[in-house]
Amino acid sequence: MSLSRYRYIVVEGPIGAGKTSLTYKLAERMDADTLLENASDNPFLPRFYQEPRRYALPTQLHFLFDRSRQLRDLAQGDLFRAGTVSDFLIDKDMLFARLNLDDDEFELYQKVYADLALQASTPDLVIYLQAPVEVLQERVRRRGVEFERGMDAGYLQRLANSYSEFFHRYEAAPLLIVNTSNLNFAENEADFELLLERMSKMRGPREFFSRAA
Repeated sequence: MSLSRYRYIVVEGPIGAGKTSLTYKLAERMDADTLLENASDNPFLPRFYQEPRRYALPTQLHFLFDRSRQLRDLAQGDLFRAGTVSDFLIDKDMLFARLNLDDDEFELYQKVYADLALQASTPDLVIYLQAPVEVLQERVRRRGVEFERGMDAGYLQRLANSYSEFFHRYEAAPLLIVNTSNLNFAENEADFELLLERMSKMRGPREFFSRAA
């Protein structure tokens, strides 16, 4: 199977969907570079989970500035020579901002976003990972990140709903929607090979991939 037409792939999905582990596996298989969200480098994120209202804006701005810097480096460099697999889509930043910020904060965020004048390359393929909230919760629990332990189930549900609404309207790039309820790309090589086969055969602008239990 050939994946050479995909020079820039983005893997997206809510917390616990498995986007970063899949990003690493795809990059390794395709001998590509990675472009990662680096959530652990955001000093406000642990505080956000403790006091969402107080720390939502600095958390979002930190992510925005970091992602804009990475995208500038990508545009100025030669990362696409080897191919790139990323675990974030800059278009979805507004999703988190709208979910977490009050109206005044969101207005400020929009102004900052506009002033940055982000020029992001269009991916050759976006892979959107879905899973029921109970599956996402269990994956978050298993990976054992300390500041995620107290994550509210209601917040995770609202986040998953926001992702679903966002990608329902998304048309900027070819989209492969993957229901990961019965798929484990990180630990099951057969599942990963099935995904690669589906990617290689993808022809339409939007396709779905799932596996029965």
